[in-house]
Amino acid sequence: MTYELTVHRVLDAPPAAVFEAFTDEAAMREWYRGPDDPPDAIVEVTCDPRVGGRWVAAWGDSPEAVFRETNVFTVVEPPHRLAMTSSASTPDGQTLDTEVEITFEEYGDRTRVTIVQRGFPDEGVRDYFATHAWVGAFDRIAHYLEKEMS
Repeated sequence: MTYELTVHRVLDAPPAAVFEAFTDEAAMREWYRGPDDPPDAIVEVTCDPRVGGRWVAAWGDSPEAVFRETNVFTVVEPPHRLAMTSSASTPDGQTLDTEVEITFEEYGDRTRVTIVQRGFPDEGVRDYFATHAWVGAFDRIAHYLEKEMS
């Protein structure tokens, strides 16, 4: 048995801008590095947003503490939908393979982002992603968009 999560967030930007924040390498390099991260934190991102293309990221405080993620796009429908397979690893060697779908809906002059992620091995890992991993990513993307939209 595997577990799934669904998370939502409304961001203060139109769908095209939010979609771009999720697929543009320069934008991703900026938001992967949160406002509180040290300036020498490791952030490496490449993204080829097409079916079969890869979004590869590595980030952490030092070379010994790098998180890695490789996503392969299965759906790319700008600016409304992304889907991908995701393989992630932590500095201590844990791995996680999931499927992720992200939708971007107009919500007035803002965007409602919905993420559905499937394949968690247990409730604890799923709940960590729901309450920490995606919350942190959304916070960093919102901060990035705030700067870009002002």
